[in-house]
Amino acid sequence: MAEEKLKEYFEGNTIWKEELQKLREIVISTDLVETVKWGMPAYTYNGKNVVGIAAFKENYSLWFFQGSLLKDEKKLLVNAQKGKTKAMRHMKFSKTEKPKKTIIKSYIKESILNFEKGLTIRSTKKSTDYNLPTQLSELFEKDKAAHRCFSELTAAQQRDYANYISEAKREATKKSRLEKIVPLILEGKPINALWTC
Repeated sequence: MAEEKLKEYFEGNTIWKEELQKLREIVISTDLVETVKWGMPAYTYNGKNVVGIAAFKENYSLWFFQGSLLKDEKKLLVNAQKGKTKAMRHMKFSKTEKPKKTIIKSYIKESILNFEKGLTIRSTKKSTDYNLPTQLSELFEKDKAAHRCFSELTAAQQRDYANYISEAKREATKKSRLEKIVPLILEGKPINALWTC
């Protein structure tokens, strides 16, 4: 099953197909095990998430799950959600910024060493800590299928959807966001499917 999803992910990406394949080759040349998490390629070491590959419209990237523990001497890692994300950092690539095999492998090697030392940053927030916004509550009262599909998502995925709506300032933005996420909820996809190709 994971093999099918990996094939679908890498072959189905029309924007970054060749670039993603090259990035994949670099990552699988290390000691990491390839799998699928949250619908995207993820690479683990002794069952621990080390790095993931993601593709967006403007770039593609490596997500280091414990990236904030890395020395990052090349200053390549970025916090995607400042103030929210404590551990995860990503390394972005574009048409002009190409992945460098030796650098990526050194970051992966350091990540593995950190796991071997037991260094991790744990989230202090429980995945069940969220308030269901009114817009979702009203949707679920009208649409039982959407409510059922939402309840089948993980607690963290439910929280991500709830926060996506709640964080919008304007009512029009909340409505627009709700319209975007309903198809994803019905398909059982996590919210990051909004931004991936």
